[in-house]
Amino acid sequence: MHALTAQGITKAYGGVTALAGADLTLRPGSVHALLGENGAGKSTLIKVITGAVTPDAGTLRLAGAEVAFASTAQAATNGVAVVSQELNLFPDLDVLANLYPMREPTRGPLLDRGTMAERAVPVLKQLGLDIDPRVKLGSLSLAQRQLVEIAKALIVQPRVLILDEPTSALDKDSSARLLDILRVLRDREVAVVFVSHILEEVMNLCDEITVLREGRTVLDAQPRADLTIGDIVHAMLGQDLPTPVRTTGKPNAAKLELREVSVPDRLTKVDLTCAGGEIVGLAGLAGSGHTTALEVIAGIRRPSHGAVTLPGGGTPRDFRSAIAAGVALVSGDRRRVGLMLDKPVWENIAQVRPVALAGAGLLRTGALRESARELAARVRVQPPNVDARAGLLSGGNQQKVVLAKWLAADPSVLLLDDPTRGVDLGARAEIHALLRSVADAGKVVVLCSTDLDELVSACDRVVVFHKGTVCAELTGDRIDQHTILHTMNTGAV
Repeated sequence: MHALTAQGITKAYGGVTALAGADLTLRPGSVHALLGENGAGKSTLIKVITGAVTPDAGTLRLAGAEVAFASTAQAATNGVAVVSQELNLFPDLDVLANLYPMREPTRGPLLDRGTMAERAVPVLKQLGLDIDPRVKLGSLSLAQRQLVEIAKALIVQPRVLILDEPTSALDKDSSARLLDILRVLRDREVAVVFVSHILEEVMNLCDEITVLREGRTVLDAQPRADLTIGDIVHAMLGQDLPTPVRTTGKPNAAKLELREVSVPDRLTKVDLTCAGGEIVGLAGLAGSGHTTALEVIAGIRRPSHGAVTLPGGGTPRDFRSAIAAGVALVSGDRRRVGLMLDKPVWENIAQVRPVALAGAGLLRTGALRESARELAARVRVQPPNVDARAGLLSGGNQQKVVLAKWLAADPSVLLLDDPTRGVDLGARAEIHALLRSVADAGKVVVLCSTDLDELVSACDRVVVFHKGTVCAELTGDRIDQHTILHTMNTGAV
């Protein structure tokens, strides 16, 4: 008997069809990958399965019995739990309270915190989270919070566990520990749905693969052993990914230059030159200095020694002056620092330079909205409705809005820090194509990424940092994952 089946699921929002007869079949004891581009329908299908959304048509069966969950709480009570990519936690409460939202064990009229802790501590330790559950959640790192979110789902001992990009905020050790736990859940006959844009991770872990495209199931519960990454990419996109084409900076293009830049305990006499017309990647292990270099260019961090010269000849004194001088910084943490989730798309895009379209001291809302509409079309935000709340968009489309926001300022230097974290292959390819068009316009593009494949596919040069210094500059055929990884770890090519 199947653990869960979703058949013919259809869901439309206004005139936009999110699901058009999608199917999903889960076996007990199987880790099942659910893949697709952003906007393919993955999130909507998960919401239907977990009771967050009511489908327009289709049936859902749990262990053979037809069900219709009215809420996520009802789904959890019936053994269907979900860990969302965007954390649903309360930073002002302690860890224990976050683990039992609306389902706390009680003793009489009082919460039974002793029982809560007794159940929680083993699960936390299993995840490698050796903390006092009474500490405030807000005091934990992003990776630790992600593990708390996962622990919250495991405590209910689910029959079906849905993990939406569970490793996106985790370091290597935490990711490995989570994958070990998934193997334990497999042995316990739990059906696990695994959503990830990291296809190597999918191939290493999953038993079966389902792919959605444009709201339809195009690959249905196929054994992972029968598929290659190329097969999956073709199913997701309907085509193969293009081969990277590298270029060099434009002749006589303006340059971004760092000369002997030092930051105590972070950078030591770093030299770096980036010319307009090229995409320069920055790579390194955590703490190696590549992200600090990005912060120095953006004016977030001031060097103790050395100088930064922008293409226009200025030097960033702080973040605000850097923006005024034509520097834009796109963060991968879009929900925390990149977007106003409760505001419409057009307000987000107009956020950086509304004054440019102001008249008589007042914001011209119509002009702002029209400018935002043009930029949203340029970066291919879907659905193309600039009046929609940014928080309702998929992760890839949210990141496109962040890009559009900074492109509205027409920057001469575009800095990006993990811009496609949690973004699927199709959206990532579109973002990379957009970065190429920005570089082709003579702008300086600097891409800092923890995704080695992104550095290989998007960059013309890759500058590798090791222990606060630049240890290598890779070009041409030397830009491959093996060389980058080896250099990051050893400091030598």
